[in-house]
Amino acid sequence: MVEVRPLPSADSPLVEAVDLAKHFDVSPPWLTRVLERQPRTLLKAVDGVSFAVPRGRTFSLVGESGCGKSTVARLAVGLYTPTAGRLVFDGTDLAGLNSRAAMAPVRRRLQMIFQDPFASLNPRWRVRDIVAEPIRAHGLLSETRAIDRRVGELLELVRLTAADGQKYPHEFSGGQRQRISIARALASNPEFLVCDEPTSALDVSVQAQILNLMKDLQRELGLTYLFISHDLAVVYHISDYVGVMYLGRLVEWGEARSLFRKPQHPYTRMLLDAIPDLEMTGRRRIPVRGEVPSPMNPPSGCHFYPRCPFANERCRAEVPLSITLPHGGEVRCHAVEEGRLTEAAVRQALGRGASAP
Repeated sequence: MVEVRPLPSADSPLVEAVDLAKHFDVSPPWLTRVLERQPRTLLKAVDGVSFAVPRGRTFSLVGESGCGKSTVARLAVGLYTPTAGRLVFDGTDLAGLNSRAAMAPVRRRLQMIFQDPFASLNPRWRVRDIVAEPIRAHGLLSETRAIDRRVGELLELVRLTAADGQKYPHEFSGGQRQRISIARALASNPEFLVCDEPTSALDVSVQAQILNLMKDLQRELGLTYLFISHDLAVVYHISDYVGVMYLGRLVEWGEARSLFRKPQHPYTRMLLDAIPDLEMTGRRRIPVRGEVPSPMNPPSGCHFYPRCPFANERCRAEVPLSITLPHGGEVRCHAVEEGRLTEAAVRQALGRGASAP
C-alpha cells in the first residue's frame, strides 16, 4: 500500500537552506594559468541562498536561465555538495553525511522529478522495472509478487494502469512518461520531492494535467515540493511560497498570492510585467531591459543594478541585506529599504525608455 501521511497542522519546515552556496572552478588548466599568470576563476552558481520549505507545502524558485535554480535543486537532493552553508532536511545537515551508508536512510525520503521525461527513463527497460528500481535499491520489498503489486499500485496512483508496466517508455506520450517518472519518484515513499521544471517539455494542456496530478498527490500523501520553473503561470497554479532568484541570489521570497499581488523587488515586478496583459487593463508596465551579466564576472554590490531603473550608487557598491516584509517573506533591495519605489519613481522609470504595451 502507498504510505499516506497526515497533513501538517502547522507550517513547520521540513527543508531549510541556510546561506547555501555552490561554486564551480572553471579555471583554465594549471599550466595555462601559470604561463599566462591568470588567477583561478570561480563560477558562483548559488551565492548565499536561505529559505525554508514547510511540511506539506510547495516552495517554488523562479528566475531567468542561469540564475542557479537547478543547482539549488541538485543541492537539495544531495547530488552536489555545498561549497558553504547548510542544507538541512528534517534536522539533518546533508553536507555532514559523508558516506553512502549514512546518506541512504535520508535519500529514501527525498526524490527528484527531472525536466525531460524522454531522457530520464531508460529506453531498454520495461516500465515495471523502471518503477521498481527504487524499491529494490532501498530494500523495501524483496518478493517479486509484492514488488509487482506495488508497481501496479503506483502506476494506478498516477492515472495509468497496472498493465502499462509491461510496456517500454517509447510506447507512451510525453505526459504519460512524466507520470511514469512521478511513479518512480514515489516508489520509495518519499516525503520531499524536488521537481526540476517537470512540465517545461510538455504541451500546455498536458502541463495542466500533470500539475493537477501533483496537487492531488500532495493532498493525498502529504508531500512537500521544491518546484523549479521559469513559467510564472505554472508557479502561480501550484505554489504556496515563491522565491525569485537572480544570478545565484534569492532577491525576494514570500507567500505566493502576496508576491504576485504586491511584488517588492524591481526584478520581481519586471518578471510579472512580462506576462501578457490578456485582460487589456492598460496597466503601465516596466519590461526587463538588458542582458543577464556573466555569472563568472557578476556586477559588484547588487547584481541587478545594471538593469534596474531605480539603482543608485549605493546599489553599485553595497550588497543588499534581507529585509523582512510586513506581510511576510523577505526582499533584498536598497530601493525598497529606502522607500524609493514610489509611484513617481515608477512614472519616471517609464519615461526613461520603458513603455507601456
